[in-house]
Amino acid sequence: MKGFILRIIIALTALGFNVYLFSTAWGWGISMLFVSAFIILSFFRNPSMILALNQMRVGNHEKAYKYISRIKSPEFLPRKQHAYVIFLQAIMGAQTLGPAQSEPKLRKALALGLRTPEDNAMARMHLAGVCAQSGRRKEAMSLLSEAKKLDKSGMMKDQIKTMQQQLQAAPSKNQMRMAQMMGGRKKTPKMR
Repeated sequence: MKGFILRIIIALTALGFNVYLFSTAWGWGISMLFVSAFIILSFFRNPSMILALNQMRVGNHEKAYKYISRIKSPEFLPRKQHAYVIFLQAIMGAQTLGPAQSEPKLRKALALGLRTPEDNAMARMHLAGVCAQSGRRKEAMSLLSEAKKLDKSGMMKDQIKTMQQQLQAAPSKNQMRMAQMMGGRKKTPKMR
């Protein structure tokens, strides 16, 4: 929130200085117009999110997670950016958050609306993985089929196919419950 207020102050100062330059030396006013436009555009694109997406493109996920974690209140961002911040937090923090906290974030990002169909497919694929871990096989299969429809470029075709094969080979919810009731696999006593 402090960064947002600071950007507002800087933008208003830049606009005031720009008006002053146009009234005195219009040549410098035109030059300052580009600086003011850059400052105003920062309201529509969060710099931390831009840095995080750049780090993800490079392949440095630790720095990308650090930049995404800097955004403390994404609800003040525009709707699509809010969706992407939540989506990136859920995907990059899947190991640290766990499936219980990752699932609501993915569902919220899908509800807010991701811009591209590939991102929607990726979110559905990750959500299917979370559902598969919690034993909801039918829901995971339906999410994977939706992801397959949304993946028009075929980037995730192999990943979706392997997840579907794993889900078909996975035990059902009843089989998992029976294994838990029976105490799991019995250990054999050690030989002395």
